[in-house]
Amino acid sequence: MRKLFFILFVFLLFSTNLSYAEGDLWDNFGDTNVYGQKPVTDEEFEKALESKKGKPKKPKDRLLRNGEAYQQSNETQFLNKMPKELPILLIPLNLELQEDAILPVGHYQVSGEKIDGNIYMKFYQAHNLLANIKATETNSDFNEEEINFVKLLPENDSQVKIIYGSVDFNAYALVNIAR
Repeated sequence: MRKLFFILFVFLLFSTNLSYAEGDLWDNFGDTNVYGQKPVTDEEFEKALESKKGKPKKPKDRLLRNGEAYQQSNETQFLNKMPKELPILLIPLNLELQEDAILPVGHYQVSGEKIDGNIYMKFYQAHNLLANIKATETNSDFNEEEINFVKLLPENDSQVKIIYGSVDFNAYALVNIAR
């Protein structure tokens, strides 16, 4: 029985992989680590900390926009600087713009412009201007929750009302339904 234990002990002793460390763990990495960074000495680390102590921290206030506080007074300027995404209008029936011009059924991006005191609604599809409708400016926001909006509302049996709102102005246009 002793012989069996001795053979088993010798077998386990030679089958295990024993290793001894001669230095610290960082000696195994060489000059760079897994991410390609060089190890930093204690003196270099302390020097970097000292260089950061004298610098003021940047404010992390979310209400700061380009170094200027975001307040109610400059809200319009902030909104005007935002990139404008044109609202989309679905027109479910053909509209008669002039005697010969018809705006067909489809989805349109609508933008509003004030040119020489007149308001115009421009209808785009795939960056192509398809219609330019003269509109009437109003102070009404049409009880809409959004700032930028466009909607088609029924007016009577032969006309529809297109309402438009933006940061600059609100407007509407009465358009005849094509027969």
